[in-house]
Amino acid sequence: MTLKGKHILIVEDNLQNRVVFQMCLMREGALIEFERWGRDTLFRLKTMRLVDLIVLDLMLADGITGFELFDEIRAIPEFAATPIVAVSAMDPSIAIPKTRAQGFGGFIAKPIDTQIFAKQLTSIIEGESVWYTGEQYA
Repeated sequence: MTLKGKHILIVEDNLQNRVVFQMCLMREGALIEFERWGRDTLFRLKTMRLVDLIVLDLMLADGITGFELFDEIRAIPEFAATPIVAVSAMDPSIAIPKTRAQGFGGFIAKPIDTQIFAKQLTSIIEGESVWYTGEQYA
């Protein structure tokens, strides 16, 4: 179990993606919490215990972007150093340069590869960067 006991917050508005992420990560021992839209994420973060990783969609509902949310999360002192990875369907040729410049710990293209997703997140928790464009862009 590569993620045994790791506490991961996933900010994702698509229910199907949430289910796939949950299945992949729970079988590896992760403790998962979800935030659906992004607009309540900051409030939830301030009331929850620290997390080992935040998985952040870049294109959320109601005009909220993961890029904006990233900056707001970083402004909370307790989460200033928490690894954040973008997991998005945004074109990697656009998203990767932006996420790198902003300070994300990585980018993983959707649809995720369920065989390697947990390992990718483990690498980010351990301080490595992961920049995965997925097979559709290879």
